[in-house]
Amino acid sequence: GGAIRDPLSGRSYVYQAMRVTGAGNIYQKVGDTLAGKLPQSVISKKAAAGYSSYGNQIGLATTHVREIYHDDYVAKRLEVGAVVGAVKAENVRREKPAPGDKIVMLGGRTGRDGIGGATGSSKEHNTKSLETCGSEVQKGNAPEERKLERLFRRPEVTRLIKKSNDFGAGGVSVAIGELADGLDIYLDRVKTKYSGLNSTELAISESQERMAVVVEAKDVARFMEYCREENIEAVEVADVTDTARMRMFNKGRKVVDLAREFIDSAGAKHYAEAKIGEVENRDPFAREVGGATLAERFEENLRDNNVLSQRGLVEMFDSTIGRSTVLMPFGGRTQGSETQVSVQKLPTDGYTDTASIMAFGYNPYVASWSPYHGAAYAVVEAAAKVVAAGARYDRMRYSYQEYFERMTRNPESWGKPLGALLGALKMQVELGLPSIGGKDSMSGTFQHINVPPMLMAFGITTVDAGTVISTDFKKAGSRLYLVRHTPKENYMPDTAQLKENFGFVSDNIEKGNILSAWSVGFGGVAEGVAKMAFGNRIGAAVKMDEAKLFAYAYGSILVESAVELAFPAAELLGETVADEALTVNGVRMPLDALYEANTAKFTTVYPDKGENHADVMTSQPERRTFAYKGEAVEHPLVYIPVFPGTNCDYDTAKAFRKAGAEVEMSVLCNLGGDDILRSIAEMKEHIRRAHIFVLSGGFSSGDEPDGSAKFIVNVLNNKDIREEIHALLDRGGLILGICNGFQALVKSGLLPYGRLGMVTAESPTLFRNDVNRHISQIVSTRVSTLNSPWLASFALGDIHSIAVSHGEGKFVVSQELAEELFANGQVAFQYVDADGRVTARAPYNPNGSSYAIEGLVSRDGQILGKMGHTERYEENLFKNIAGEKQQSLFANAVAYFRKSK
Repeated sequence: GGAIRDPLSGRSYVYQAMRVTGAGNIYQKVGDTLAGKLPQSVISKKAAAGYSSYGNQIGLATTHVREIYHDDYVAKRLEVGAVVGAVKAENVRREKPAPGDKIVMLGGRTGRDGIGGATGSSKEHNTKSLETCGSEVQKGNAPEERKLERLFRRPEVTRLIKKSNDFGAGGVSVAIGELADGLDIYLDRVKTKYSGLNSTELAISESQERMAVVVEAKDVARFMEYCREENIEAVEVADVTDTARMRMFNKGRKVVDLAREFIDSAGAKHYAEAKIGEVENRDPFAREVGGATLAERFEENLRDNNVLSQRGLVEMFDSTIGRSTVLMPFGGRTQGSETQVSVQKLPTDGYTDTASIMAFGYNPYVASWSPYHGAAYAVVEAAAKVVAAGARYDRMRYSYQEYFERMTRNPESWGKPLGALLGALKMQVELGLPSIGGKDSMSGTFQHINVPPMLMAFGITTVDAGTVISTDFKKAGSRLYLVRHTPKENYMPDTAQLKENFGFVSDNIEKGNILSAWSVGFGGVAEGVAKMAFGNRIGAAVKMDEAKLFAYAYGSILVESAVELAFPAAELLGETVADEALTVNGVRMPLDALYEANTAKFTTVYPDKGENHADVMTSQPERRTFAYKGEAVEHPLVYIPVFPGTNCDYDTAKAFRKAGAEVEMSVLCNLGGDDILRSIAEMKEHIRRAHIFVLSGGFSSGDEPDGSAKFIVNVLNNKDIREEIHALLDRGGLILGICNGFQALVKSGLLPYGRLGMVTAESPTLFRNDVNRHISQIVSTRVSTLNSPWLASFALGDIHSIAVSHGEGKFVVSQELAEELFANGQVAFQYVDADGRVTARAPYNPNGSSYAIEGLVSRDGQILGKMGHTERYEENLFKNIAGEKQQSLFANAVAYFRKSK
């Protein structure tokens, strides 16, 4: 939440995220857990559930997730989130506040949660931390923050804001205190969650989902009206003055009066002595891998905790929302090849192929040997990953995250962060790449255990989405090269060689010569070859010195080339082959066995699929034709209501506009009774004028209370709304519900019955996924009926590759009703396996839906509901996914209205 609000302060809409974490041994028995600590598996799973829940609800595509394992993270977990935001420069004002300007506080209310949170997160942990730190944790409210994002995405809003700040460390005292030199702050105006907060608590609470903005006095009323339209509470809490003092008042009493000169002094100066320690004389890149034979060592390498596939963790995070994901986290025909970067198109209303590409670099074992070298190679690793995916390195920018032990009077403790900063700086200077930010945390100590020293590098640049390539082998008969980086004698990177290598790789990707690439990391070349082979089940024949096969080789890039590459650093290792096996130094290893070695262990903590043995059913319904009853309409009007928790509104609107429709949206406001009545009246009028009514995806009211879509159903069953929806259907209009919207259609009775209020004890429902977590992946679905205008352009049996992202997507229906639905031709789409057969098996049927049902239509065909997010695809997205990804529902609906009887 805090990471999202930081760029929001700059009026940027956050559309891209990466999560990197560090844990101890998550496979350790509970009985072996360190006293005073929770088991590492519990911490790991709870932390993942927290981040994914917040990100999924707010609608943030998290497309690269990786957990790093090192025994010393038992001292304190590593949790790092990197986000990217964008805004048109013309929509941002950056002006100095002037006396008479007003400060408006908007968003969530203030409570005691989070008091001391920022300092608490930087404290050394001990056995009493569980009791003392609980009160310092902020309570998150993702749907509230989604409202802030919607507000700040409106240019008419951001152009009113002279300066903005988010509520992080220090609460009101900092968020508002930093906005101007002279301030009068009225604490009693701050909206609170409950009564009884004293002045100190009001001033320093770090409760989340709040922003403070400076606007001119003449613009306050207009700004407040925009907040009301987006269902956001806002209140004027401070005046900008010419006093050069920050004063706080509570109920007329002055409680703080500080000179700006004193505030800006930053307190007393601190000094520390730093000594960079000696480096152990050994090769930091060599790795010992157990096993008696090469085949055993190869499999053992793939079982390394830092090499294992982490699919069961990664798929908890929504990777497709935003209609911007260029590369899925796993690619190839089997979705088995890992992606090493996060690539998202910029969040424009129109079409663009400009994307931001981000990667991280860090190895705790190299950094433990030498923080100086570890930081240098973190910079190199991030750059190599970006280059391997198709971008140029020379316009990259970096942000750093530091994480070190508690600093003491020992000069060598201070020497570790100093050494790391010098190593990173050296690489930046030599590569010509600046840093634009960073964050520090020096509290990773528990009793006698310290976290491994860390300076993690996040590198980002832009790239044309059409140039981006993925990691999966594309065809048999390609040449396999290692574009090799050779460190200098002191083990530091050879930046001159890196520049030449990176330029060579980029040139050949842009020419189309390099088809796939892998930046060599934890598991050496052996990891890269295997993971590149998994996606399309294309094998390779490789010859390489075994010691180099498993060694760290940061800066080296493994490439599949369609042509011979004449370049000094391009070492020919072999070729790809039409065999589902790797042959390394003459030893043949089936891909199935290697994939099992790379996945089985991790699934014991993070299952990658559920178990479902349900029956399946199919039918061959006769095709019906449909004609719109009214006069033909060239650009039918689509109405999309935005409920608290809706997060697919932009994607859905964009899909309809591209198909030729006009789109209107309105926010359902529920801050007070009058807001609800006004919103219902607005919704009624929108439906009355619309041709198409759409319920887009999200988490209505956080899917609480009592399960998904209940809030939406209550609104649909309002007398005025119910009558207008039935009138829409009676005049030939269409209704669509996707994901959360599908849940609402089913639970309201609109599906499968075609009318509201027809829910019975035998009605179908949607339930929690069999794997018991959120699922985000691409599935294949089959067109199982043509009895709807929504399906008019399809042929029976057409198969599409569609994004799914849900926690409660299991369609549950009795056999009797299922038989009726199939007989009526109401089953729109079904999940199918890799061979196109309808299936109940995971991961093809990801949630365990009865009879593999993914979507339904009403008997008259006018209403369609489905779990899959058809709206999230456009050209140059999901580039590492096979199959037909364009599902023309929106164009079909528009075409229906362009003809009439």
